[in-house]
Amino acid sequence: MFCEKISLCLFFMFLLLRSYTSTSIITPDKPLRDGQVLVSAGENFKLGFFSPNNSTRRYVGIWYNKVSIQTVVWVGNRDHPIINTFGVLSLNKSGNIVLFDSQNPDVAIWSTTVSNLSSVVKSNYSAELLDTGNLVVHEDDGNIDFLWQSFDYPTDTLLSSMKIGVDRRSGLNRFLTSWKSPDNPGTGSYSLMIDLNGSMPQLFLYKNWDPLWRGGPWNGLGWSGVPGMESPNYVLSASYVENPDEVYLVDYIRNASFISRMTVNETTGTLQRLTWQEDAQRWINFYSAPMDQCDRFSHCGAFGDCSFNMYNVGEYECNCAPGFEPKSPEDWYLRDGSEDCVRKREGQVCGNGEGFIKLPRMKLPDTTKTRRDMNLDLNECTELCLNNCSCVGYSAANVSGGGFNGCITWYSKLVDLREFLSGGQDFYMRVDDVELANHLKKSRKFHGYVKILATVPPSAALLLLLTTAYCLIMKKKRGLARRRQEGIGLFRSNRNRTMSVHGTLEGEEFGGTGTSTVDVKLFPLSTIILATDNFSLDHKVGQGGFGSVYKGKLRSGQDIAVKRLSNTSGQGMVEFKNEVTLIAKLQHRNLVRLYGYCVQKQEKMLIYEYLPNKGLDSFLFDNERRNILNWKKRFEIILGIARGIVYLHHDSRLKIIHRDLKASNVLLDAQLNPKISDFGMAKISGGNQIQEKTNRVVGTYGYMSPEYAMDGLFSIKSDVFSFGVLLLEIITGRKNSSYHSENCINIIGHVWDLWLESKALEIVDKSLGESHEHDPEILRCIHIGLLCVQESATARPSMSKVLSMLCNEISLPPPGQAAFILRTSDDGPTNTGSRSVGAVSVNEVTISAVEGR
Repeated sequence: MFCEKISLCLFFMFLLLRSYTSTSIITPDKPLRDGQVLVSAGENFKLGFFSPNNSTRRYVGIWYNKVSIQTVVWVGNRDHPIINTFGVLSLNKSGNIVLFDSQNPDVAIWSTTVSNLSSVVKSNYSAELLDTGNLVVHEDDGNIDFLWQSFDYPTDTLLSSMKIGVDRRSGLNRFLTSWKSPDNPGTGSYSLMIDLNGSMPQLFLYKNWDPLWRGGPWNGLGWSGVPGMESPNYVLSASYVENPDEVYLVDYIRNASFISRMTVNETTGTLQRLTWQEDAQRWINFYSAPMDQCDRFSHCGAFGDCSFNMYNVGEYECNCAPGFEPKSPEDWYLRDGSEDCVRKREGQVCGNGEGFIKLPRMKLPDTTKTRRDMNLDLNECTELCLNNCSCVGYSAANVSGGGFNGCITWYSKLVDLREFLSGGQDFYMRVDDVELANHLKKSRKFHGYVKILATVPPSAALLLLLTTAYCLIMKKKRGLARRRQEGIGLFRSNRNRTMSVHGTLEGEEFGGTGTSTVDVKLFPLSTIILATDNFSLDHKVGQGGFGSVYKGKLRSGQDIAVKRLSNTSGQGMVEFKNEVTLIAKLQHRNLVRLYGYCVQKQEKMLIYEYLPNKGLDSFLFDNERRNILNWKKRFEIILGIARGIVYLHHDSRLKIIHRDLKASNVLLDAQLNPKISDFGMAKISGGNQIQEKTNRVVGTYGYMSPEYAMDGLFSIKSDVFSFGVLLLEIITGRKNSSYHSENCINIIGHVWDLWLESKALEIVDKSLGESHEHDPEILRCIHIGLLCVQESATARPSMSKVLSMLCNEISLPPPGQAAFILRTSDDGPTNTGSRSVGAVSVNEVTISAVEGR
């Protein structure tokens, strides 16, 4: 008993010593293990492994060292937790921080992405936790530049001296995203970022990328929508930088003794500024947004002015701006201003004696549709707006020093306009002569109004009016004629964010009509050009049969994959429309997600979710990366692909035949989960029809079933055949077309020969090792693969049956004659099966139109 107590004490002493092992630096020779911590030089911050609240999952994070309540400000592997306490954080000789499980050290769970390093591998890198809370990687040669820093990849917290904003040179977007829950630091629903859309960058809080709160543009003193920032008593000193290289904001704590942070809270759905109260041992929230109804983005609709009064709660906070009235008085009466306000007298604000009314203490409207000229003063700005009938209002771009510096002019609906009790700035609203006169009568002292008489002579005004009317009439006639000719569909927009497309996505470029409705997003070409740095080679991640694929990043920070169709590709508008229509209607975890499309000028592009691990082929057929795919992962991929096809064939609203299933069209997400992609050749199967015939054979040789490649007959069994080929490729780790030097010219013949000789396990990828633990399961998969590639389409099982075979230990029928059993000899290819592929000898060529016999 005494020995047991001594052993127990020694064990706890070991754990205690291990938990207090600390330094501020990680080197390639000194990793950080779970139980150890880094402590910054001034002991302000710690870095180590932690489990949030009631969770048992382990994360690498940074938290305050001098705050009694563990408050995590940064998480590295927020979406990739470790399920045990064997985590190791190391620094490799390429300068990257890598997190792995010591029980499986060959698989990186999370890592940094240091780039642009020299080709020479070095060992003099260090990862250091600074006293600002910034984890940095640098060389130990006195160079002060950081190769990587955690401040560039924030989670939910903004610390003092930390940037939020965009590096225009690299495309790096630093923004905050909430935790999923107090128990889960994974990427949540709320994000805070600087939006560069429009002439003036703005601060936005999004919920699922829909705007929830807008801080407005920077006016020289602070964000237009955050009154009080200009006060010298404000706890922070903010520095805003906007130039051709960068747009960012940095907060500095005025009082060094303060511990303060800005965070995005998933639970409350707000942006919060918190300070640590030492005597009470708690965090105090002294600012949050949104604070009231008027803080909600576009709460009163377009041209609605929101003025919340907490002392008069019975009043409706929404009012229409001067010169406007509710579009729907009934909704307005019911305290719903979302239907916008409209002008009382349309067409009376262009050369008819109109002017401007000054609205004081305003949060400036959304600046997405604005222009900015920093060289204009108040009078010049007034003249500029007056002389452009599309201009609906203007304000100063910079109000520092109490002046009017620079000019912003608005040319669209005024959205998210609100009045503050104090703070804000002057906004000048364009109104017609009637509205201007009414306001002048109400205030003989002319306070708050600017009257500008129209200087256009009557004859010039009449000529302008007639010219404008003629242009509008001709434009309308041309539009009607085009619609009659092309059957143009109807697009309905919600601030250019989501397009509800009626018909089968037939816009001006599509033609035709239809009846179905799907929700996809129409991206302007300018957005895609910006996201991909004008389709630079650095962003190019792949080359397909129909064009190139680029990685892009939207202003919101969302990564996207852009499939840019080549003008010379075989995929025309039919295939393009087909892919958009189909994917928009399909929702399954094993199908790639379509975000939207772009059709402009000569460009046709599809915008997908970005999957960082690209195609299955990039792992399966790569001598090094294939080692990552152990049998367990390969079997999971097989099941995922099977589930995706079962959904297409049986469970979706449509009965869809993919017709081009292959390794490169199976993409892998960050966790190596498969997602079927590329639906340009997919076909909706009609009713209960077993087979259909086409004169337009499309797909990739080597994956095509014989009845489809030779006779143009396709069915769901065509996809089953392709799945069988893909299944055999996953098992062998080799391409279907890599057997030309081994008697058989494709994988089917090779496997079939070994199956007949009871040597099927000889085909298994050598990288899976010599263990025989999974042999029965692998042999079962080979058996199922051969059932799928039988020459007779009716003999092949359905995909639902295939999935059942994979998931259950049920007896399997013997496979019948496999298709395309070809041999190679000195005399050329010959056929020993019952069919031939004729002159076709290339297995990996994608075709888009081959006439069937």
